[in-house]
Amino acid sequence: MTSKNINKPSSNGRFGKFGGKFVPETLMSSLKEIEEAFEKYSKDESFWEELTTLQNDFIGRPTPLYYAKNLSEKLNQRIWIKREDLAHTGAHKINNAIGQALLAKRIGKKRIIAETGAGQHGVATATACAMLNLECIVYMGEEDIKRQAPNIYRMEMLGAKVVPVTSGSRTLKDAVNEAIRDWVTNVENTYYIIGSAVGPHPYPYIVREFQSIIGIESRKQILDKTGSLPNYVLACVGGGSNAIGIFSGFIDDLDVSLIGIEASGEGIDTEKHAATLTKGTPGILHGSLSYVLQDSFGQIQEAHSISAGLDYPGVGPEHSNLKDIERAQYYSATDLKALEGFKLLSVEEGIIPALEPAHALGFLIDWSQEIPKDQSILFLLSGRGDKDMETVSKKMASL
Repeated sequence: MTSKNINKPSSNGRFGKFGGKFVPETLMSSLKEIEEAFEKYSKDESFWEELTTLQNDFIGRPTPLYYAKNLSEKLNQRIWIKREDLAHTGAHKINNAIGQALLAKRIGKKRIIAETGAGQHGVATATACAMLNLECIVYMGEEDIKRQAPNIYRMEMLGAKVVPVTSGSRTLKDAVNEAIRDWVTNVENTYYIIGSAVGPHPYPYIVREFQSIIGIESRKQILDKTGSLPNYVLACVGGGSNAIGIFSGFIDDLDVSLIGIEASGEGIDTEKHAATLTKGTPGILHGSLSYVLQDSFGQIQEAHSISAGLDYPGVGPEHSNLKDIERAQYYSATDLKALEGFKLLSVEEGIIPALEPAHALGFLIDWSQEIPKDQSILFLLSGRGDKDMETVSKKMASL
């Protein structure tokens, strides 16, 4: 299987049968404009030179690849951690936000809108807009605002306007809904920076390309340090931008197993989970055909996770295709398992993870005992846990 078959969407924006453009007619011309601009500037050396300079000097790339000695000894595996928590703003989200903000500026759009769940994409977008002198409006569910108060202050300090969303479950799905409504109304002067590898074509492809820096760096770093590729690449999956970013560096290496971990909330067999690839079925959400959580009538169901960043009833179409062609395997971890992973990395390595990658850490605890010992495992730490301390402390106190 080649990258041409797996990595590139078709001319109509499909990864296999997934993806496409299911949006109001009002947005079709804007999507075409974005697609054509990305194709143009992806071949423009000056664009990539500017982006590379920002990646190195502003974001702080390359981020380190760290051998987790204590965790490795505890779990009898060789665990390498890609430290996206050390990127500027504290997560991988800045890679995409900077790239799309530069693209928006080249197109001539000076009003930026974004959605955010855990707040990290909102902070990253606000940061990029402040640096590039762009107007920034961030839509965020009221429930997530309660869970992620520190990030609200950060966005506002950076000059962004945070708009609370009070409809539906008041989480990430509803923030996306409101951002799309804004975009339809203000399409002439507005660029929508989608934060994950979801939405209508060309967004899943664009986000993957800007996040692929994680996979490019990781592949080179682990080869430099060990002389060989890892046995497994492990990442959490909500919409899926961090996972597709690191997966892209190894997707043609069929001996490397790609493992994505979703949020199973209060349990995979309850109604309170966000395990889209495990329990969902193909359907349309936010302009794209992918696996979604839906009832028998096709109505989107509410997702649940202790992590605001994984609390989404859909997933990027490229992940749906990777699942169907069995190039990647997807599992899940509960809220309680995520808390266990959160504490494990903190205590063993002195690194406090965000709740999103803590799900993958929680999964790692038991799974590492089921696979052969001394495997090389590349784990993507997509963000740091400062934003989650209040949520975690309250939850742990109640247990």
